[in-house]
Amino acid sequence: MKKIISIMLIIIITFSFSVLSFAESKGKSRADIDSFYANADIDISGRAKAVYLCEATTGKVLYAENEFDSASPASVTKIMTLLLVCEAIDAGRFSLTDTVRVSARAASMGGSQVFLEEGEKISVEELLKSAVIASGNDASVALAELTAGSEAAFVKMMNARAAELGLKNTSFENATGLDDTTVDHYSCPADIAAMSRELIKHSYILDYSSTWQDSIRNGEFTLTNTNRLVRYYDGCNGLKTGSTDKAGYCISATAKRGNMQLIAVVMGAESRDVRNEIARELLDYGFANYALYERAEQFVESVPVVRGVYDSAQLYSARFSIVIDKAKISKIEMIYDIPERLEAPISKGSEVGSIIYKVDGEQIGTSPIYVNDSVEKISMRVVFSRILQRIICG
Repeated sequence: MKKIISIMLIIIITFSFSVLSFAESKGKSRADIDSFYANADIDISGRAKAVYLCEATTGKVLYAENEFDSASPASVTKIMTLLLVCEAIDAGRFSLTDTVRVSARAASMGGSQVFLEEGEKISVEELLKSAVIASGNDASVALAELTAGSEAAFVKMMNARAAELGLKNTSFENATGLDDTTVDHYSCPADIAAMSRELIKHSYILDYSSTWQDSIRNGEFTLTNTNRLVRYYDGCNGLKTGSTDKAGYCISATAKRGNMQLIAVVMGAESRDVRNEIARELLDYGFANYALYERAEQFVESVPVVRGVYDSAQLYSARFSIVIDKAKISKIEMIYDIPERLEAPISKGSEVGSIIYKVDGEQIGTSPIYVNDSVEKISMRVVFSRILQRIICG
């Protein structure tokens, strides 16, 4: 009898542990398991394969399910394409006003397109608009060829950039996301969010991606945004949609309210409407529950300097930002940890203290405090010179 009872207890304990483990892991980000989305009421079962929600400035994960599961991203691929083009523009390799002659290959692209013709001349800006707003595959290939000489060379750049960003679940075979014949073309929500964070650092992309309708060819061809959230969701300013039979319906949706920019990624949704609905749920959850606390880089105070050519040194604190529960943002307190005095020599930019941020007595972060200017150690010659000057001047 004792043996039977022991066996039953083992079974009950094992089952309880399994249930608790499942409850703790379901819906939580492996990258950031904490209490952040404990109250989220988001269910993607049967609706999508994977989702991810983060804040753009800090990268803080607010919600995630299956975020590292790789799948075809369809035209969301163009986020990386656009990132490389923007970086080439910033590097001065070409400008928005430069003219591109469309190749036969670019003009031959099917799927979403703006019907570029071989030999047609069109500006870089119009190609960017076409790729961002209308998801033009032809425009994307034209931009890839401009950037790298050929799409094949551009794909190598895409994969190299993915590696630089630490995207371990991403691989590209083309610049468009067309996946009828691809084998190793995939990404995951966490990686797509990382690409999106990089892309929106180029703020003019958001000017395009937040536009509902525009035109090219002197107004002869209308571009309508494939991202309906731009028109129907408050604060939505981008970013990229995609859909194929293999990928299902995907999106990286960006939205900003106040100072907080969120990125919601949905992959493998069953329809366009479901994709948009889930993205909306994710963004609603983020805006309803969290806020971005920011403190800009600023001067703190002057601290006395011993044996320096100057009597004091000006200090400044580094920029600090953190995503926090809305209910706690007013409770943030700052504790300054600064030495009473410094001893020369001191180099500009030396870290000499910190600001500790707390909520209800619990530390939530720190930001370093630096010296604003170098202070050299005073020499005996300077000391005697100053003494002599005081004697002479009375």
